[in-house]
Amino acid sequence: MNDVILSRIAEALTWTGRYVERADATARILDAYLHRMLEDPWRDEDAACRSLYAILGMDAGGEPVDMQQVLDQLAFDARSTGSIEGALGAARLNARSAREAVSSAMWECLNATWHALAEQRRAARRTGPYAYLELVRSRAALFFGLADSTMSRDDSWRFVVLGRSLERVDMTVRLLSVRVLDAAHAPDWPTLLSASGADEAYARVYSGFGDTPRVAEFLLLDRDFPRSALHALTTAEECLSELGRPRQDPARRPIGRLRTRLEYLDSPSMEDQLPALLRDLQTACMASAEAVAERFFPYQGPVEWAQEGA
Repeated sequence: MNDVILSRIAEALTWTGRYVERADATARILDAYLHRMLEDPWRDEDAACRSLYAILGMDAGGEPVDMQQVLDQLAFDARSTGSIEGALGAARLNARSAREAVSSAMWECLNATWHALAEQRRAARRTGPYAYLELVRSRAALFFGLADSTMSRDDSWRFVVLGRSLERVDMTVRLLSVRVLDAAHAPDWPTLLSASGADEAYARVYSGFGDTPRVAEFLLLDRDFPRSALHALTTAEECLSELGRPRQDPARRPIGRLRTRLEYLDSPSMEDQLPALLRDLQTACMASAEAVAERFFPYQGPVEWAQEGA
């Protein structure tokens, strides 16, 4: 019974990290697109909305799509963990089921954020969604800051960070995949940088704003930027190593291989390799997540909100 309890806590912590990161990334993406549309009122709204759906792996259907529909589905839908509100609700319920493992400050942050969303949602319908999205982004940053400052560096903390890292790679790959593989709805490079929260960091490194494929190199290979694929894979592998997983473990091996591949990738030839590389990154993260679940969450039976939504 103790093993089952520990498995449930480990799963709840991993998904808490994933869901908070998902809400944060989705808020950043929506905010970037909304600002671009304000700056360029002649931009094709339907194409921009379809790009958003493509990033998050959702079918836009055959009818014209507007931004209000996108917000209703990707921000305000509490029933889907693919939306901001659904992801934060899932994070809150998972954190509640692991109350003995998370700090009181982390729980209070998630609980207060969840209860503030309804008022912010109503305000968003009157004055626009910017305050709503800013609340989500600031509270996600607060939550992970509290995790770093109030949790011991034990296995509980490692599961939270592991979940965040796997989700972070997945969201970065989704953004780049739409730009590289789906030209019909592709965001421009500055929008992609903004959606990744990387515009200022990129500008410091390259002394300018991104309008070239060098953005992909930064988001995949930069060792210092915490949202880059290389940085997140390195963090995930470190967590698995500290959880006692050997190099050949099914959870650690796929992300270790991709981390090594990124470290030694020849930058000038990256553009040609990019489509295959993005597919391999997503496959590796899925394989690692499945192996983590099989190794650490071996019990049978559903856990509320624990399964990933579309």
